[in-house]
Amino acid sequence: MSEIRTLRKILADNMKTLRIRENISQEDFAALCDLHRTYISDIERCTRNVSIDNIEKIAAALHITASELLQEDLSC
Repeated sequence: MSEIRTLRKILADNMKTLRIRENISQEDFAALCDLHRTYISDIERCTRNVSIDNIEKIAAALHITASELLQEDLSC
């Protein structure tokens, strides 16, 4: 049986993967998103519900769309 991933987990995995790929620390990434570093950490650990507004901020900081950020098979 394959694992069913929640949107929260997909967001966390994609955000962390892209952030690391760009060699950006959580602190620097938080500044780019105008969010707090602990908020970014909480998202990456799947312990935080994220508003649509913040999903848009995160996507913009990664230079992708919000829908791309939530894709299960991110290929960018």
